[in-house]
Amino acid sequence: MTAHLSNGATNGASNGAFAGVSLQELPKSDNFTRNLPPDSEFKTPAESHKAPRAKLGPRMVKGALYTYVRPEETEDPELLGVSRTAMRDIGLKDGQENTEEFKQTVAGNKIFWDSEKNEGIYPWAQCYGGWQFGSWAGQLGDGRAISLFESTNPATKVRYEIQLKGAGKTPYSRFADGKAVLRSSIREFIVSETLNGMHIPTTRALSLTLCPKSKVRRERLVPGAIVARFAQSWLRIGTFDIIRARGDRKLLRTLADYVAEHIYPGWESLPAALEDPSKPTSSAIKVTSGVPVDAIQGAEGLEENRYTRLYRVICRKNALTVAAWQAYAFTNGVLNTDNTSLLGLSLDFGPFAFLDNFDPSYTPNHDDHMLRYSYRNQPSIIWWNLVRLGESLGEMIGSGAKVDDEEFVNQGVTESFAPELIKRAETIIGNVGEEYKTVFLAEYSRLMRARLGLTSEQESDFSELFSELLDTLEALELDFNHFFRRLSTLKLFMLSTPDARWVKAAIFFHAEGMTATSGVTESAAKERVAAWLEKWANRARMDWGEDGDEERMREMKKVNPKFVPRSWVLDEIIKRVEQEGERDVIGRVMNMAEHPFEDSWGGDREEEERWCGDVPREGRMMQCSCSS
Repeated sequence: MTAHLSNGATNGASNGAFAGVSLQELPKSDNFTRNLPPDSEFKTPAESHKAPRAKLGPRMVKGALYTYVRPEETEDPELLGVSRTAMRDIGLKDGQENTEEFKQTVAGNKIFWDSEKNEGIYPWAQCYGGWQFGSWAGQLGDGRAISLFESTNPATKVRYEIQLKGAGKTPYSRFADGKAVLRSSIREFIVSETLNGMHIPTTRALSLTLCPKSKVRRERLVPGAIVARFAQSWLRIGTFDIIRARGDRKLLRTLADYVAEHIYPGWESLPAALEDPSKPTSSAIKVTSGVPVDAIQGAEGLEENRYTRLYRVICRKNALTVAAWQAYAFTNGVLNTDNTSLLGLSLDFGPFAFLDNFDPSYTPNHDDHMLRYSYRNQPSIIWWNLVRLGESLGEMIGSGAKVDDEEFVNQGVTESFAPELIKRAETIIGNVGEEYKTVFLAEYSRLMRARLGLTSEQESDFSELFSELLDTLEALELDFNHFFRRLSTLKLFMLSTPDARWVKAAIFFHAEGMTATSGVTESAAKERVAAWLEKWANRARMDWGEDGDEERMREMKKVNPKFVPRSWVLDEIIKRVEQEGERDVIGRVMNMAEHPFEDSWGGDREEEERWCGDVPREGRMMQCSCSS
C-alpha cells in the first residue's frame, strides 16, 4: 500500500467554467477525525499504521466515534466503471479515472498519509449501533466500509467524505470478513447514481472495482468488489443510538454540536416550528433559517432550544426523502436506524427495489417475513427511527433554556427537574412528528402533481387523482413507473371521448395484456382506467388549457424516468459481468442511470428499449437477501 501526502493544491476555473482538478490536486481534509474522539486503542494514525493489519479486526470500541484503520491491499484490481456525474460533482477532471493513482486509490491500495513524516490524512471506520427490525442490535459500525478522506469541490465548495465499501475488516466487522461481493456492489453502484439522477437524496457511487484474487464466501464462493462512494456525511441515527445506549452524556452533546456546526451550515441555519403543522401545503417543505441560537418560544408556548431545531431539521430532511421514495416507488428493504441518515440520504443499499406492479405490501427483502420494511410502511418506519433519535436527544431538547446551565451540563438532570424535562421532550417529539407528517404530505403531493403534469394545487387531487390512481394500479396489477412515463406521451385530444379513453387505457397494460389475478376482465379494466383518465384530462386542461400539450409533455418527461433499474435488469447485468466476462455493459447502464429521464442514450438501442420496456413476468416483484 502506498502512503502519500497530498499537497491540496487546486486549479482555478477557466473562463467561468470549472474543468476539474486531478486527484492529487483535489483539496482534502479530515474534519471528522479532528473534531471527534478516536478509538483509545489507536489514538493516532501512527499507532494504527504500526499495528499488524490482522490486529485491526473485530472488538468492542467504547467512548469513540471511529477507529483509524487502513484498507486491506487489493491484488490486481480491475476498474469496472465510474460515474461521470460523480466525477464532476466531486471536482475531478475528465480522464482521472484512467490514471494509476485513481485506480489504486479506489481499490484501497493508496492512502494520503505520509508514514515517514507522520502527517496527512489517515483512513477511518465509524462506530455506531442500531435498532434492527425493531430490536436493539448493539455495536455495529463500518464493518466493511473505510473512509479515505474528505474532499472539497474547488468550484462548489461542497465537502464529501470519500469511502470504500468492501475494503476489509475493521473493529466493527463482528463475525464478517469486511468484504463486499460483486453482485451487491453492482447493485449499489447503479442504484446510487440512478437515485441521484432522479433527484432523490442519496449517498453516491464514484467507481466500481473488481477484486479478482479475492473470493468471498456467502451462500457460495463469489467474486469480491469495492465501491468507492461518497456523501456529505455518513453519520446516521445509529451513531446517536450507540452513545445513548452507553449513557455517555458528554459524547451525545459533542456529536450533536458537530452535526449542527460541521454537517449542517450552523445553528443559525436550523428551522423554527411550522406555523400550522396541520396544513400540508407546498410552503411546508421549505426549511426556513435565520433563527437565533438561544431558546425561543415554540409550539404550545414550549421553550425550544437549538437542539430541538437540530432534531427538527433532521426529521424534515428524512420526510422529504421518504416522500420521494413513495412518489417513485423505491423500497429500501432494510430501514434500520443504522441505515437512516442524519442528512436524510438514501443509505446503504442491500435488498432494495423499485416496485414493478403496484403492491403496497411489497418488500424486496425475502427475510422480512413480517413486512416491516414494505413499501407502504416506509414513512411510519422512518418516523419510528426518528423517535429513537428523539430519545437520544431527549435530555437536551427537554431541558429548554437550561441546556447550557453549568449544573445541567456537568451533573445532568436533577430529580426535581426530571418530570418537567420528560414532559417537554415528549411534547416536542410529538409536535415534530406532526411537522414530519406535514412535510411528507406536502412533498409527496408536490411530486405526484409534477408526475401527473399538474401545476396548481387542488384539495381534491389527493382523493380524486392520487388515491384513485393507486387503487387502480393495485387492483389491476399495473406497473407503477411505466404508468407515469406512458401518461407523459398522451395528448389531451386523444382522450376527448369515452371510446378514445377506453382504447388508450390499453397502453398501460403489460405486453401480454391484463394479468390481474382478481378476476377482472380486460374490458372492465379498460373502463376503470378510462374513468380515471377522464378526471386527469380535465385537471390537466385546468392547468394547461387546450394548447399546452407539448410543454406539459416535456415537463412530465423531466420528472417521469424512462429508465428505472429494475431487479431483473440488475440481475441480467450481474450475470453478464460476473459469469460472461462482459465489461462495456457497465458503462452503458451507468449512462442510463445518470440520465434516467432521456428518451435514448446513444448506445445499443435494442438493449435500451428492452431494459426500459415491459418487465418479464418471471422478473416482477423479485426479492433478495441482506447477504452481500
